[in-house]
Formats: sequence, structure tokens, C-alpha cells
Amino acid sequence: MIDFRYHWFVRKKKQKRNKIGAVEQKILLLLGGGLLLSLSKSPDQYFRILKGVTKEWKQINKRVLHIAIKKLYKSKLITCIEDKKGLVTLALDGEGKNKILTYNLDKMKIKKPKRWDGLWRIVIFDVPERFKKGRDALASRLKKIDFHPIQKSVFIYPYECKNEIDFIVEIFDLKPYVRFIVAKSTDIDLELKEIFGL
Repeated sequence: MIDFRYHWFVRKKKQKRNKIGAVEQKILLLLGGGLLLSLSKSPDQYFRILKGVTKEWKQINKRVLHIAIKKLYKSKLITCIEDKKGLVTLALDGEGKNKILTYNLDKMKIKKPKRWDGLWRIVIFDVPERFKKGRDALASRLKKIDFHPIQKSVFIYPYECKNEIDFIVEIFDLKPYVRFIVAKSTDIDLELKEIFGL
């Protein structure tokens, strides 16, 4: 007799392991863009990030960066090249190179399922004026991936897109100012269904 609970657990565990978070996506994109990150020791051991890394790397919390690099290394999305002095430079592995295409901001598209699940994805943001460039870039990017503005800083979309939104928010360093909401209904459902062709 097949133990369906076991198979469900293994499948869920595998899905969880293969899921790439926003920070991991950002690292892949930075590596894909030609930025180098040098470490002392291998990522599967304890390592420290060398001083003098570029500002793009410094913008990621050091502890979070450590965890993300180890996860990517174990997933075989990145590889490390070690020199005679023990200096390690990270590089994209073959699978990692394929993965960054998914998270390329200019080419990003959200996969539309055959059937809509009846839920709305709403992005709300309240970004301070000092981050105006990031705020404008976020609004522009949401429009580009077919989100519909229902207010100045409120955008809506009908399909699953949490990973993509997390990534965009991470890229523009706006995490404290952005909220992602999943809703069953709005008071403008009919209008939205017409806009999205549902």
C-alpha cells in the first residue's frame, strides 16, 4: 500500500528546498551582472565576506547574505573558485545561469495559469520622499508586469506573483514600505475582471 502522506511530505520538502527567495534571486542577478563576491573559505564551511566589496553586496544584511549564499551553494546554483591563498570567488553554475533569466527585471513575466483561483494580489506601498527614485521604479515595474493601479500607491493583479514581487521589492530596497495582500474580493471585482479578461 502506498503511503500518500509520505509522498506528500517528500514532495513538499523538495518544493521548499528548491524555492529561491528574494535575497537568493538578488545574489544570482548580481553575479549574472558581472559583480564579484570574494570570501575567505568555502561557502559550505564558515566564511567571512572580505572588506571592500561593492555597495550592492553591502546593501544585503550580512547574516542574511551568509544564509542565502550557503543555500545557493547547496542548491548547486553557484560554484566557488578558490585560489592558492584560500580566497574564494563565487560564480554562477550552469543551472544558476538559466535561473537568472527567470529573474531578469527587463524580461520578467508572470506565468498565467489556465484557470484563475479567484484571488486578487494587491501591492500597497508608502515610500518616503527620500526614496522617490525607488518608489517610481517600483510603480513603473508593476505596470510593466501588467499590474493595474487602483489608487496612486495601490496595484492589483489576479495571479500568483509573490516571488516576483519579493524580488522587485528587494532589488529596489523598499521592503519596509511595501505590503503584499491576497484578497478574495473587492468592491470593483466586475471592473477588474473586465480589465484582466477573466
